[in-house]
Amino acid sequence: MSANPLILPVVTPDTPATESFTDAALAVARLEQLYAIACDFLTAKFSDVARASEKPATRFRAYYPEIRLHVSSHVHVDSRLSFGHVSAPGTYSATVTRPDLFRAYLTQQIGLLVQNHDVPVTIGLSTTPIPVHFAVAGRSDITIPQEGAMAFPLRDVFDVPDLANTNDDIVNGHGYKHEDGSEPLAPFTAQRVDYSLARLSHYTATAPEHFQNHVLFTNYQFYVEEFEAYARAALADPASGYTAFVSPGNMVLTDPTAEIPTLAKLPQMPSYHLKRKDGGGISLVNIGVGPSNAKTATDHIAVLRPHAWLMVGHCAGLRNSQRLGDFVLAHAYLREDKVLDDDLPTWVPIPPLAEIQIALENAVAQVTELEGYDLKRIMRTGTVASFDNRNWELREHTGPVLRLSQSRAIALDMESATIAANGFRFRVPYGTLLCISDKPLHGELKLPGMATEFYTTQVSRHLLIGIRAMERLREMPLERIHSRKLRSFDETAFL
Repeated sequence: MSANPLILPVVTPDTPATESFTDAALAVARLEQLYAIACDFLTAKFSDVARASEKPATRFRAYYPEIRLHVSSHVHVDSRLSFGHVSAPGTYSATVTRPDLFRAYLTQQIGLLVQNHDVPVTIGLSTTPIPVHFAVAGRSDITIPQEGAMAFPLRDVFDVPDLANTNDDIVNGHGYKHEDGSEPLAPFTAQRVDYSLARLSHYTATAPEHFQNHVLFTNYQFYVEEFEAYARAALADPASGYTAFVSPGNMVLTDPTAEIPTLAKLPQMPSYHLKRKDGGGISLVNIGVGPSNAKTATDHIAVLRPHAWLMVGHCAGLRNSQRLGDFVLAHAYLREDKVLDDDLPTWVPIPPLAEIQIALENAVAQVTELEGYDLKRIMRTGTVASFDNRNWELREHTGPVLRLSQSRAIALDMESATIAANGFRFRVPYGTLLCISDKPLHGELKLPGMATEFYTTQVSRHLLIGIRAMERLREMPLERIHSRKLRSFDETAFL
């Protein structure tokens, strides 16, 4: 009992003792056990408190499970690998949430650590409490009341989300250490992951479980319609390897001829998932227009540790030689989107990733049946500029046009640089293939009558190119696609 009568005594669940493992599957099983005990405890106690008429005499708390690794000597590992090892002796740790969702990822990452360093990992409880909001997430029978709805403040009895543990300090920083002095083993803390999982469900209206390892972003509804048509054809082909198509509201389609119920109100960024059993399918997210949505989507999808994300949307062509419907393969970005300037300064170069570029170019050649020099008729490689002002033409535009010319930009949009920059920041392989829908510098504006034929003939081909590129990347070993170019001086061992 606390000496201070205003501080409630804390009740925690009984859990297994901390234990070391050299078997990755057993280590993850223990993580799942610890997490389940914690969430079951908090859920049960919250249900009891919600029915009570008075404030409990105790506080209820459960902790995230934790992976801890201690390395006592320098070990030389394959220098080609960008992940799966730590760079120096020391103690490393990571809090873990939803180990059921991340089972394959955690098993792989832990297995690499044990293999490369020949030491066990220790699984136990961390010192970070699980907020009750996240513990009951996904429970349709339980709703956390708004502040003031209960007879006493919820935070007096349970832990609530804490911004001190919900940040990007690990991926943004250099020399980051946890409060206990250990170095980070993973790029995100458990609370940061939980926050994004909740946001994903809110913004996309699909559960995180449905997201696949390959993500396409688009800024037009036309691509969604084509994606659904492609998904139905894939489901009708047993050899495709695809098993289901999921739309907003977690509507799961396995019959290619069945109707998909439509939500009365679509979410801000509706997402669609063409699934494979191994998570190697493709997710399409319609982020709409603007860098803010692009940042929001990638901020949260990043915690799922996808193997690649690509932007396949429309853009303005800036060169007289370009035609409506031509493709633009970005190999550099002029960042005037402004939304990431505090996290990733504009002086940081965003390099093209060879594996992504080759996959995209090969996919264009496959779909268009053009190769080599002939491919230049419909595709140009160069700098894509992303602005935060959709109507930049309506202001004095001598300055912007001069910058576009100096940067050698060939296309302009509002999302691509944001998606690429956040891919760089979060160590997620990225790329951009755009389709020219207007040429504002040459009097060809996006007007209803002019766009109809373009939309009907080019959208299907453009989306198919993105899908084919993702299928090529899916066949690539992880150690190749997760480039060392994305890793900084003192990286986390986990992807």
